[in-house]
Amino acid sequence: MKTTVLVIAASCLMGCSTSIKLAVPQTFKEQATMEHVDGARGNKMSMANFTTSRIKRGAHVSYPGWGRAYILENLVLQQIGLGMSGTTENEKARFHYELSDGKSTAEIYAHEKAVTKKTEYSVLNNNSFFGSFEKLEQYNYIFSAMIYGGTKPTSKVWELMMTNIYDRKAENDKNIFAYIKAGDNGLATNGSDTIYIKPLSIKKTEMANGKTGTLPFKLLSGYELSTSGGVIAIVDLIDRNVWFYNELDAEEKFNVSAIATAILARRVHNEQW
Repeated sequence: MKTTVLVIAASCLMGCSTSIKLAVPQTFKEQATMEHVDGARGNKMSMANFTTSRIKRGAHVSYPGWGRAYILENLVLQQIGLGMSGTTENEKARFHYELSDGKSTAEIYAHEKAVTKKTEYSVLNNNSFFGSFEKLEQYNYIFSAMIYGGTKPTSKVWELMMTNIYDRKAENDKNIFAYIKAGDNGLATNGSDTIYIKPLSIKKTEMANGKTGTLPFKLLSGYELSTSGGVIAIVDLIDRNVWFYNELDAEEKFNVSAIATAILARRVHNEQW
């Protein structure tokens, strides 16, 4: 379902001759420095004076399975030519790499896991494209990473966690067209300091003629990193840039770089810009 949305979005963007860009708030832009991430989403990244080692990836597996059988429901639905079945898809991946600024090094160990449960309705004895319909029932995505090391021998271990959770039953959602939201929410903490992570979406676009257009839906464009004192960084997924607040010290910038590269290295929940 997510893939279908991306295809429709891409078709609309090409047809409308739009240029998509993340809208960085002007007040933050004036107090921040942008660094482009070379090799983002690949197996090695670099930006400014930060470089990663080759990203070592474990097996990235995706395997479907049967969910609820709906035996009683099917006894009724078959009388009107319909069938009902449940499916569960599991996907997981892990990776490990080192991040260095030329003086200090950190090791990042990360793991992703997603479980998707759907109900499929099908028209019996019908092989046409419109012979079936899927309804999302539940989606659980968890991304976790441990960051060891930093700019000081006493640097604490940081733990990064991002989640995206949907449960039709728990939310009492009656919308049969519910879909998996693109952005994940999360935080990173070392036990005393915390960095909050929230998704950023865009709806306004820049047309080929320079004018502003509006999409009929929002698209995930990046992530905002903040502390209790305000925004400290923005990860731009579209142009693959990271905006660093100018007042960050060396250790804070190192920590942000570790978090940003971990977000860009994901494969299970990769936005595929």
